[in-house]
Amino acid sequence: MLDLVSDPHLWISLLTLATLEIVLGIDNLIFLAILADRLPAAQRAAARRVGLMLALGTRLALLATLSWIIGLTHPVFSVFDHAVSWRDVILMGGELFLLAKATHEIHNTLEGDESQEPGAKPGTAAGFLRVIVMMALFDIIFSLDSVITAVGMVNQLPVMAAAIVIAVLVMLVASGPLGVFIERHPTVKMLALSFLLLVGMALIGDGLGFHIPKGYLYFAMGFSVVVEALNLVARRNRRRTAEKR
Repeated sequence: MLDLVSDPHLWISLLTLATLEIVLGIDNLIFLAILADRLPAAQRAAARRVGLMLALGTRLALLATLSWIIGLTHPVFSVFDHAVSWRDVILMGGELFLLAKATHEIHNTLEGDESQEPGAKPGTAAGFLRVIVMMALFDIIFSLDSVITAVGMVNQLPVMAAAIVIAVLVMLVASGPLGVFIERHPTVKMLALSFLLLVGMALIGDGLGFHIPKGYLYFAMGFSVVVEALNLVARRNRRRTAEKR
């Protein structure tokens, strides 16, 4: 145990993997914030915390089944000479679900349709439970690729578990400010949903053998964030000018 603590290579691996887990968890964090936004303000913080605790539990549970996780990456059949694994099947199915949900959220935002299903009205226990169940489903989708990445990078189970715990703690701290920011700026919510559509299409393409370099996606996202930041500053300046008149 002391050898593990004193090994600088393991500390570097821990830092690298924790950073990567945080980056991979950004889309998860954004969607948790968007789902929580459908609840009354008093319940949103609790929903985000429960969602992230579910994410932590899911990731650690998947780590406990390493042989099964590794087996998911083995090809099971081929489509047009492209080997497809169970990981690809699960991720593509999950991303199709994500695309459908993100499109539904965009439709609700544009049309102003905040209607709820019977028995799942905002403020009720059923409404809160419905959001938590959806968070749990998305946690499984997002966790799978994250844990497979951890398995591929590090061989030490304690290092992988520690990196996941660190990443979830960071996301837990960031979830509050991010949720409030998305709540106050509807255009940012639309941008975040568009990012999820972009990432979902890229992952589906990757599962089908059409690899899109992540650098292209990050550049497009970064450029969009800069443009939206300029729009937010411009709107704030116009509001201040109008107040002074």
